[in-house]
Amino acid sequence: MLSATSRIFLRTATGIGGKTALKALVARAAPCASTLAGSSVGGNATSPKVFSPSNHIQWKRPATTARAPADDPARGNYNSSVTFTGSDACEAAGIAGLGITSPSTIYKNQTFEQLFQHEVANNEGKIASAEYGETFTVDTGKFTGRSPKDKWIVKNIGSDSDANIDWGKVNQPTTPEVFDELYEKAVKHFNSLDKAYVFDGFCGANPKSQRKIRFVHEMAWQQHFVTNMFIRANDPSDLEGFEPDFTVINACSQVDEDWERHGLNSEVAVVFNIEKKCAVIFGTWYGGENKKGIFSLMNYWLPMENPPQFPMHCSANVGKEGDSALFFGLSGTGKTTLSADPHRALIGDDEHGWDEEGVFNFEGGCYAKTINLSEETEPD
Repeated sequence: MLSATSRIFLRTATGIGGKTALKALVARAAPCASTLAGSSVGGNATSPKVFSPSNHIQWKRPATTARAPADDPARGNYNSSVTFTGSDACEAAGIAGLGITSPSTIYKNQTFEQLFQHEVANNEGKIASAEYGETFTVDTGKFTGRSPKDKWIVKNIGSDSDANIDWGKVNQPTTPEVFDELYEKAVKHFNSLDKAYVFDGFCGANPKSQRKIRFVHEMAWQQHFVTNMFIRANDPSDLEGFEPDFTVINACSQVDEDWERHGLNSEVAVVFNIEKKCAVIFGTWYGGENKKGIFSLMNYWLPMENPPQFPMHCSANVGKEGDSALFFGLSGTGKTTLSADPHRALIGDDEHGWDEEGVFNFEGGCYAKTINLSEETEPD
């Protein structure tokens, strides 16, 4: 989702750099990147202010996999977990304002080990015995990638987003009325459940442009995904007074039966309302819809910062001398592979920003396609 300003930045960067996809665009690293000089792929990504890359969640078609963290100190040290029970659980968890008030148990910011246990208890997938530990695998159904034709943005006439978004086949408009119907449907679904999962975290390693993000899920493994992919709080005190800049309600088990009346593409619906600071997801179990949706919002928000910032779909790493390299390319073209250099510290493998202070990651984890991957062909 590129604003008009983003497109100007992109044209300018392309004209100046003269680089093509997957070639490195090299620049001297400024403070945000240089703080990573001592980092490694196995570092911790729990701080909302200073980013260090976390371990990979590995993905494989048709199943997704997430390594159990029992023997991984960097991931195991993350603990901002709290469980709310009783009639006021939703209020205590911060989701009653969304209209979600019925679930009597809310699992919020669970640890990786707790989420692993929930995945097993909920029978959400299967445990695979892997060389590096037990791995939980999940079948995402017919979607092993995003469904871009089912992604919609509410066109609020006269709003800032109405004026700044480049509407068309990529940024497809829908109406506030359609969003309101789907929002009510999502809330009604969650109010039929006994329990739900909530994650509060951050997008963007630079505190100056960082956004607070909340996810509401019905599935533990979806919560596991966003816990890995976004920047996590060090402890519960970092989340005191947390007011999200954007909330995603993921009702992946439900579909939009009225999609034709709504003027949508199918019963799958991923709909963002920028002015209401909320999105709803229906009909797709693919975890990447959570991640890429927020990336689209960063593409919209950052160019309108003062001064403007450049959002990038690229991987990035940094050398011992503070020299940073960016690897641009579409999904599946090698960004993660190229950035995982044993002689350079990883900044991130997919989504970054570039401002006056340097290059910074949007995320707190990596998301690697592992189809046909082997240690023999890719030993690093």
